[in-house]
Amino acid sequence: MSLIILDDIIAAISTPPGNGGIGIVRLSGKGCIEKADEIFKSRTGVKLTDKKSHTVTYGDITDGEEIIDEAIVTVMRAPSTYTKEDIVEINCHGGNGVTSSVLSLVIKKGARLAEPGEFTKRAFLNGRIDLTQAEAVMDIIEAKTDAARKAAVDQLSGRLKEEISALRDDILSSIATVEAAIDYPEHDIEEITYFDLGEDCKRFINKLEALLETSERGKIIKEGISTAIIGKPNSGKSSLLNYLLDEERAIVTDIAGTTRDTVEEFINLDGIPVKLIDTAGIRETGDIVEKIGVDKSKASAENADLCIFITDASEALTKEDKEILEFVKDKKIIALFNKTDKGIDTDTDYVKNIVGEENCLFVSVKKGEGINMLLNRIKEMFLGGDINFGGETLINNVRHKNLLYNTLESINNAVVAIDNRIPEDFVSLDLKQAYEYLGEIIGESVDEDIIDKIFSKFCLGK
Repeated sequence: MSLIILDDIIAAISTPPGNGGIGIVRLSGKGCIEKADEIFKSRTGVKLTDKKSHTVTYGDITDGEEIIDEAIVTVMRAPSTYTKEDIVEINCHGGNGVTSSVLSLVIKKGARLAEPGEFTKRAFLNGRIDLTQAEAVMDIIEAKTDAARKAAVDQLSGRLKEEISALRDDILSSIATVEAAIDYPEHDIEEITYFDLGEDCKRFINKLEALLETSERGKIIKEGISTAIIGKPNSGKSSLLNYLLDEERAIVTDIAGTTRDTVEEFINLDGIPVKLIDTAGIRETGDIVEKIGVDKSKASAENADLCIFITDASEALTKEDKEILEFVKDKKIIALFNKTDKGIDTDTDYVKNIVGEENCLFVSVKKGEGINMLLNRIKEMFLGGDINFGGETLINNVRHKNLLYNTLESINNAVVAIDNRIPEDFVSLDLKQAYEYLGEIIGESVDEDIIDKIFSKFCLGK
C-alpha cells in the first residue's frame, strides 16, 4: 500500500471533464482552508479562516494580481465532512481551461494531486465509512438504472455493514465460549460446549446462505444481464436490437454477413439493465474480416448470461442453426422463431428439445409481434418475474460474495470438527478464520494491497 500521509493537502477536479455551468476543485487535509486563502479574495474582504463551517463565500480566484475566475468557495471543517478532515470546495465556471488553471494554482501553492478515489479512501481510513460503504460510492456513480442506484444507496446507508458486524459479534461470542472451555478444562463442560457451538454454527450457516442467495439478483441489478443475440446471417439479429432500442443502431440489409463486429447497447427492463450484444452471423466463411466477427460472436456467447437464438421460422433449420444451438446448449437460451409473418416451416421440436418449450417464442420483429413475450420471459428466467426487491440486503459485489463463501466454508469446517469431537482448539481456529473473512468485507482485517486495488478503480476527485 502506498504511504498515505493524512495531514497533507490533496486536491482534484471533482466534476467531469468538458464544458458546464460549474466546475468544482476540491481540497482536503489539515491546512487546506489556509491554503485556499492564499488564492481567494472575497468581495467583502473576509478570510476563509474566519468563516464558520459549511458556509459559502463569493469572490475571485487570483494568482498574484491576475484574476483567474470568479468563484463561490465552500468551507467545511473537520470532523463533519466527507473525509473527516477540513475540506474546501471551489465552485468556479465549468470548462477544462478554468478548472485546470485553478487546480494548477492550488498545486503550485503546495497541495498534492489526489490519487484516484483518495477522498473516499481518506473517509474510510478516518473511520467515517467502512469498506462496503466506500465501494457503494462507486456503485452509485456507475449505476445504469434506478434499481442499481437504490441498491447502492442501501449499501451506502450501512445495512450490509450492520449485518456483517452483527454476525462477526455472534461468531466472536462463540470463540469466547471455546476459549473458556480450553482455558478451564477442569469444569468438564465439553459436551455442553460442543452442543451450544453446533447450534451457533447452524445459525451462522443459515444467515450466510440467506445472504449468498441474493448474490445472483444483486449481480443482475448492478451489472445487468449480458445478452448475446446469436444466429446465422440474416436471421433478424440486428433488427431485434434496433427494435428493442427503438432506433436504427445496427445496419440492416438483406445481404448476409452485413454485421462484421459486435454492437453493444443497454436497455432498461423494469429497472434491470440488459446489455444487448448484436453479434455477427455465425457461419463458416472464407472472408477473413467476417471470420474475425464470427470468432467474436462465439466469445460473446460464451461469456453472456443469456443467449437469444434467432432463426427464420419460414425456413427449415440448417446445419448452421444446429451447430449454433449445440455451441450454446449449456447456457440459458431463449429461442426466437422470427419472421412468422412469412409463415412457419421449421423443425420446432428440435429446438424445443434443447432449450425447453417454455423458452421457444414465435415472433415477427418486423411487425413487433411477440417482443413483449420475450421481455417477460427474460424477467421470469432471471428474477422469477418479480422486479420488486425493496427492503432486501443484496450481495452485488464479487469480492463480498467470495469472502462470504470462504466464511461459510470455515463455519462448515467448524461443524465437522464439532461433530467429530475434535479438540476445541481446531474449532476455535475455524471460527477465527470465519471472523477474519467477514472482517475483510467491511475493511476491519483487509490486506492493504486490496484496499489500494479497490480505490484505484475510483475516478479522480471522489
